[in-house]
Amino acid sequence: MFPYFISSKTTHVFPDNLEPDDTGLVALGGDLSVPTIIEAYSKGIFPWSGEDPIPWYSPDPRLVLFPRDFHLSKRMMRIIKSNQFCIEFDTNFTEIMTRCAHIQRRDQEGTWINERLIKAYSKLFDLHIAHCVGVYNNNEICGGLYGLSLGSCFFGESMFSQIPNASKIALYYLSQFCLKHNIALIDCQQVTPHMLSLGALPIPRHLFLSLLKEFKVDQVKTIKWTDFG
Repeated sequence: MFPYFISSKTTHVFPDNLEPDDTGLVALGGDLSVPTIIEAYSKGIFPWSGEDPIPWYSPDPRLVLFPRDFHLSKRMMRIIKSNQFCIEFDTNFTEIMTRCAHIQRRDQEGTWINERLIKAYSKLFDLHIAHCVGVYNNNEICGGLYGLSLGSCFFGESMFSQIPNASKIALYYLSQFCLKHNIALIDCQQVTPHMLSLGALPIPRHLFLSLLKEFKVDQVKTIKWTDFG
């Protein structure tokens, strides 16, 4: 029967044979505990919201960005070289996530990032599993993104801009960080024109799941990114 309803009695929350419906939904229910979230991402699944029953998604196709393929326009390069912005890794995580929740998006009412999700991902940040990139202008945060790092993959969750191009700058510096520290893949979840314009590529879900195994996402990385130097 579809969708799959998560039982509290299961040892592994997400069976390996789950298949998404036309919207990408694979399961309903469960919780937002650290083990559940880690298992979900290691199997290419993410929560869409913190509302009960929690909806879990694994869309097909899947949008991914190989860091080397990030497209930086000449205009964006001039902006970055102007040194107008300061970039910080793993600072103000909850603030960045909260701003992602409150930013207005075209054709979207409300937000899927509720307080329950913020609490869950902030706990992952405290464990150095979730990470963030912040963009600052005159010491004020103006853009950023957050997500999870497992194995050699970064699972991007959301990003925001409060001035033009700030989220693009955050993604550029994330891509550079990934290249430097052997993070091979950035998961962008759903296909959007904006991410396609920045070099992201839609791939079949089965290929995405194979890449997760290749990049050893079952290995949890617990290191604060600022410790990389």
